[in-house]
Amino acid sequence: MNSWYTIRARDERAEVLIYDEIGAYGISAKGFLAELGALPDETAIDLRLNSPGGSVFDAVAIHNALSRHSGTVTVWIDGIAASAASYIAMAGDEIVMPENAFLMIHDPSGLVMGTAADMRDMADTLDKIGAGMLRGYAAKSGRPEDEIAALMAAETWFDATEALEAGLATRLAEPVRIAARFDIAQFRNAPPALVEAVEGEAEPSPQWGGESQPNEPEDAATGSDIVGGDNDVAPGTDPTPPPEAHAPDSSAAAANTAPDVTAIRAEAIAHARAVVDLCRLAGQPQMAGKFLETGASLDAVRAALLAARAEAEPEIAPHHPQPGRSSAARPWGEIVARTFKLKG
Repeated sequence: MNSWYTIRARDERAEVLIYDEIGAYGISAKGFLAELGALPDETAIDLRLNSPGGSVFDAVAIHNALSRHSGTVTVWIDGIAASAASYIAMAGDEIVMPENAFLMIHDPSGLVMGTAADMRDMADTLDKIGAGMLRGYAAKSGRPEDEIAALMAAETWFDATEALEAGLATRLAEPVRIAARFDIAQFRNAPPALVEAVEGEAEPSPQWGGESQPNEPEDAATGSDIVGGDNDVAPGTDPTPPPEAHAPDSSAAAANTAPDVTAIRAEAIAHARAVVDLCRLAGQPQMAGKFLETGASLDAVRAALLAARAEAEPEIAPHHPQPGRSSAARPWGEIVARTFKLKG
């Protein structure tokens, strides 16, 4: 199974890599915390971050565990530490940012389905989570909480120099290649320099003490962002392109009629993500692979998930407990609310 983190011990230090969406692939922070807890108390940790964020609950748990660790924690932002990932970064005794890296803070967001009371409960939860994160950013930066609150509300992106000036980083490092794995379009204020870097670069392989690790494309059903590369060749075919046939169109005209591979790929990635998100919200993540394999539309996915829900729980869940009714039958709104995550 794919994982968004890796923990590896080396001599008297440990290297921890979070190089994906936090909480992706149905893997929670529980495994991360178990592996972290297995390290000796005094072990120094190098935490390498390149993540667009993810589950707020997992991020808070990871932040707290790293803060409790008695060994020194050095955070290296290897490209992007956005949303929930930036909160994890605040657990570092030292936060190192290459000159072309980015850090982003914003208010938490979530999804809920249900009554007005359900939505008020979600709003209260968002306020509590946001307040906790605000205190974490303020404590690390030394800046007033009202100033941090304004930055979070605005979805503020910091380059390395700005993060250093704001107190959210402690040291600059040499530039690195920015990863092109993540969908930066999901953020409303992504810096143009980051968007350009993501569009023009491929994701670098993570470094483990100087050893390059292979970076292979993954299937969209697993939640990755690589769907059908430009260089894909069908098995048994000759990868050499055929001689160009004579055509009356000029080269410029032919270029204008050629399919936009980038747009097609982006559309496929967006569709795969939407399918996976819908299945997660419905508590049926195992159904995503089948939907993606068959190319089901989002309407068809919603209909199938609703049908599965109706089959599993044909009765309308009451708002108040009834005598004799099992507490295991949870209202749909509660199930959706449990998928609460930071946007990005």
